[in-house]
Amino acid sequence: MAGSRPRVLLIAELCNPDWVSVPLEGWSLARALAEVADVHLVTQVRNRENILKQGLVEGKDFTALDSTPVERPLEKVGEVLRGRAGVGWTTATALSVLPYYYFEELLWRRFGDRIRAKEFDVVHRYTPISPTTPSTLAARCAEAGVPFVMGPMNGGLPWPKGFGDARVREREWLSYIRDVYKLMPFYKSTRKHAAALMMGSRATRSQLAAEYQDKTVYIPENAIDVRRFGASKAEAPTGLPLRVAFVGRFVPYKGMAMLIDAAAPLVREGKVVVELIGDGAEMQNLRAQVAKGGLENGVTFAGWVKHQELQGRLAKNHIFGFPSVREFGGAVVAEAMALGLVPIVMDYGGPGEIVSPSTGFAIPMGTPDEIVQRVRGVLEKLVADPSVIGPMGARARARIQKHFTWRAKAEQVLEVYRWVSGERGQPDFGMPLAD
Repeated sequence: MAGSRPRVLLIAELCNPDWVSVPLEGWSLARALAEVADVHLVTQVRNRENILKQGLVEGKDFTALDSTPVERPLEKVGEVLRGRAGVGWTTATALSVLPYYYFEELLWRRFGDRIRAKEFDVVHRYTPISPTTPSTLAARCAEAGVPFVMGPMNGGLPWPKGFGDARVREREWLSYIRDVYKLMPFYKSTRKHAAALMMGSRATRSQLAAEYQDKTVYIPENAIDVRRFGASKAEAPTGLPLRVAFVGRFVPYKGMAMLIDAAAPLVREGKVVVELIGDGAEMQNLRAQVAKGGLENGVTFAGWVKHQELQGRLAKNHIFGFPSVREFGGAVVAEAMALGLVPIVMDYGGPGEIVSPSTGFAIPMGTPDEIVQRVRGVLEKLVADPSVIGPMGARARARIQKHFTWRAKAEQVLEVYRWVSGERGQPDFGMPLAD
């Protein structure tokens, strides 16, 4: 591998250019890595058609495996346990483990001989991102003498105190016994035999046992596609009213109700308008909240906006209001910052690591009432002096362009490949806090 492009078998079971969230992350990193390494992608058959539309050649550039015989029966179980779409993500993740074991078994049948023959310099499992999903491949790769790396992994953020009601409404039954995943088959084997464990957040890194910490490298989970979120700066008019946007699923922990409460007095005074982009189980409750507060003229519901069209919609705003209390990554925060919006997020989980003091506002965690008051205080400060928004937004944009692009992440992952191949020492990228 020395001095050449590494040959990588990249496992991204969730990988789809036309979807959002983790599947889009899987696709984005796969394409960025293909610019710095010789990558063969292995994914699930559900992604096949959309990947083919992007011009990749099946068999040469990627392989699609069919794990649906095991997956479909468990999906039906999940539908019963979760009750409705968009909630119960801990349950969904737990039920996905068995189909994923089967997916890796199919992968080994297809590529085991090639791995043993050292046709690949590195085997890299990217998705699933959750650290609760072990791998059957780590020990097999170690026996074959091929480095196995995982990540960036992210998840496991505890529910904050004071949000028990949201936890129940999210149907997060398994979150009460979440650490049971450490007893799952292959959990210890994965960590013992992996050559490197890339961690997508400091919280996830801190949950790993001390005996495996020397294998870890911190690389933030999220990044932006510069073609969608790097072409133009925010286009919002200067002055008041201050335009605040939220983007995400309408579920309790995302904090839309707290954002509305925080902005309410300023909305009534005509100094702030709020646009909620998205949909979900909380839509009816949020509309009732807006009506009860007499906020219809200043709080609007845009519904779902296609990811390809989100840039234009967000660019009309000054502020990105996102007081989510249990956000692992926060890709949408990075996307908003790339457009020059000033973020208001919770200093808890991924968003608090993306936002620095000079580029936005990371609010200390507290009770719902405390969060409302803290977010309102930031909005009042910005309404009193809107001149700080432009410079802060420019710094936010620069921070994302420097540290949070898929190309930047691919370069970091490449250095991890070089480390596990013995070409360099263990990388430590860190993360500047003030830029």
